[in-house]
Amino acid sequence: MSTVLGSLRRLAMAPSLAAVTFRQRGFPVRPSAVTERLEAIPQSVICGFEWAIDSRDQWEVERRLAIVEPELRGFAYEGATMAFTIRDAMRGERSRAFLLGPAQPYIFLTYIGIGFAMARLPRRLWSKVLPDLDGSPYYPTMSWLAVDGYGFDRAYFDTERWVDGQFVPAPYPWAGDPDYFLRAVDQGIGRALWFMHGADVAAVAARVAGFAGHRRPDLWSGVGLAAAFAGGADAQDLTELRKLAEDYRPEVGLGAVLAAKARDYAGHIPRYTAEATFALTDLTVAEAVELADSTEDHAHAGGPVPAYELWRQSIRARFAERDGRVTGR
Repeated sequence: MSTVLGSLRRLAMAPSLAAVTFRQRGFPVRPSAVTERLEAIPQSVICGFEWAIDSRDQWEVERRLAIVEPELRGFAYEGATMAFTIRDAMRGERSRAFLLGPAQPYIFLTYIGIGFAMARLPRRLWSKVLPDLDGSPYYPTMSWLAVDGYGFDRAYFDTERWVDGQFVPAPYPWAGDPDYFLRAVDQGIGRALWFMHGADVAAVAARVAGFAGHRRPDLWSGVGLAAAFAGGADAQDLTELRKLAEDYRPEVGLGAVLAAKARDYAGHIPRYTAEATFALTDLTVAEAVELADSTEDHAHAGGPVPAYELWRQSIRARFAERDGRVTGR
């Protein structure tokens, strides 16, 4: 049951379903079955947000999320996490209970939802958005996905500035590393490019090529993640994407492995994720998950490089070595 305050929050902060369609956003895509399915992803995020921003209790949100089809459920969890994070920034600890409870299988995506909330909160409140999830797998290593989510949101909703103008935000000491903050933002922008161009691999590659060279590795890893997690391209297009990535193929493979890991962890692997994982990495989903799990041990916190990036480097190195390329960024 909704509340008056919750309804006001929803009206003030939630975009309409039409507002996230590619036509309304002005993205250069032709309407098709593919773009319609891709549009269902941000629309699922909005549904989750509306349910959680307007709810009296977590149980009701859980029940609503449970009826979302498995392929899209994680995105609805993103939106719900975004809403609970915004509410917690004002007062409460809803997101902690949510992330340690029913949202645990979707932890990779819920971090992204925190990033969506960051895009709507002043920076002075960012220190409050990440709850203490001690004991939860991948905490705090994967919390960088919140910054990824922030970058995705800004690219999607402020495209002229963040993509066309290649805006670089001021660094922020997320997890104590303001420099890596900018890289994680680019990883989210790369994911957004996949949606903005409706999975048109040539257009995506051309857009990435327009960015400064030092930003392209992280952009390409975001592209690979989106291609495998969200789908939209057939086997022929994915083969072309891998070809167009050229020297950044290890980054595309890295993104696909992380997508396979996230889908597997949530317990539902769409056919397109399996197809994209193989097309971009020559690995089955099971093999990609094994690669992710075996390299996770290499990600030791405490040094100058974030554990998240150490993990990414270890995965990327496997592809770089296979391709006979020099490892390292």
